[in-house]
Amino acid sequence: MPEVSETNDLGAQVMRVIAQTQRIPEESISLDSTFEQLKIDSLDGINIVFALENEFGIDIPDESVQSMRSVRQTVEGVRKLIREKKSDTGTDHAGVPPGAA
Repeated sequence: MPEVSETNDLGAQVMRVIAQTQRIPEESISLDSTFEQLKIDSLDGINIVFALENEFGIDIPDESVQSMRSVRQTVEGVRKLIREKKSDTGTDHAGVPPGAA
């Protein structure tokens, strides 16, 4: 069950970043929203990528950016990059080693 909570929490964080970056109401965004529906163009997408990288301390490769067409795809991409970072460093997304808090 933690996976569901993690999904909801991460989804909410990503949607909050998108809402802040685009200056649109957070409640107008759902996991099923596409960037086209939200009227997010490629320049907006770049700004969202920078905001997500800063929010989560990750680097989003260009090839990953090309495949992000919806909020759900973005959440899944961010989740994958966070997991890769955790496995590479042995820390959580805040940079704290497990058990050090």
